[in-house]
Amino acid sequence: MKGLQLARPGERLSVLCLGAHSDDIEIGAGGTLLSLMERGVQLDVHWCVLSGGGIREDEARKSAADFLAKAAKAEVEVKSFRDGFFPEQGEAIKQWFEELKLRVNPDLILTHRRDDAHQDHRKVCQLTWNTFRDHQILEYEIPKWDGDIGQPNVYVPVSAEALKRKIELLISHFGSQRSKKWFDDETFRGLARIRGMECCAPERYAEAFFGRKLALI
Repeated sequence: MKGLQLARPGERLSVLCLGAHSDDIEIGAGGTLLSLMERGVQLDVHWCVLSGGGIREDEARKSAADFLAKAAKAEVEVKSFRDGFFPEQGEAIKQWFEELKLRVNPDLILTHRRDDAHQDHRKVCQLTWNTFRDHQILEYEIPKWDGDIGQPNVYVPVSAEALKRKIELLISHFGSQRSKKWFDDETFRGLARIRGMECCAPERYAEAFFGRKLALI
């Protein structure tokens, strides 16, 4: 299968990363971001976490700093919308999205999946599409208790080194999540291996996305 490149080594790519919670972006797209930078793509990243306070905000900022250490440019925002209640805060979150639109115009947006079982994730995805109507959007997946993993249609092969780095950073930065039975090396590596198998990834691993609208030129 012929791969379609987002950017070649040395080229600049601006990316808006949106996550409802402090570890979402890293879980869903951390390997993709690390692999792009590993290949020499010059990333300009605006990284937004919509719920974070106290230790969770500290975890989010430190994790983002490590994931984006080799980015050409990085800006991190952590908001304080109430975890678990995004649908009830729709008006306030929508207002924040409208303000964000005036500040960023990315080449690529990474956001939650439309059919994600978590209500906060679905609200972020809905407002992403509602706000950014002329942008390339890829929706990432988050493994969880609900068993809602779907059938993605976009794959990004991830190097073994990038996946190793992703998992190391997740485990080291998110101490508040280590008590969750699903938050471990095997979960993250296992999903990456399945997605890598599905797309015949050169180094066996991949992250998968849902591309609702793609333009080929």
